[in-house]
Amino acid sequence: MPDTADLERALRAAGLRVTRPRLAVLDAVHAHPHVDTETLIGAARARVGAVSHQAVYDVLRVLTDHGLVRRIQPEGSVARYEARVGDNHHHLVCRSCGTIVDVDCTTGSAPCLTPADPRGFVVDEAEVLYWGRCPACAAGRPPVPPDRPTAAQRGTP
Repeated sequence: MPDTADLERALRAAGLRVTRPRLAVLDAVHAHPHVDTETLIGAARARVGAVSHQAVYDVLRVLTDHGLVRRIQPEGSVARYEARVGDNHHHLVCRSCGTIVDVDCTTGSAPCLTPADPRGFVVDEAEVLYWGRCPACAAGRPPVPPDRPTAAQRGTP
């Protein structure tokens, strides 16, 4: 995971000013891949204190627009963000618990899939979602996502 100096360099290389909210959100995306906005807001607040919902949404938009983070939104899910960008990877999504994991493109460089009739489009990326059940759900034990505490950790039965 990148340190603060790496994150600052990445922001500057993208032509962005280094701000505390940008550093906090970018750090949180690196620390928690495929996480939703609410979780990112909590992580950013843990790092810098007060930061508004709108500020986090604005930072995510800027980071996405500048290619520092990738936004994905599997059908039926809220938007999620990841720092793995520029490599044309795909995702496995569990139908039961919503866990999302990365999977590399099986045929090489972007785009790894080409439409039969691109209708004049110049295709530079393919986005594939594989749907199924994660190992825990397939075995009948729902997993606890790493960013969410168990009932015991929350102090509830």
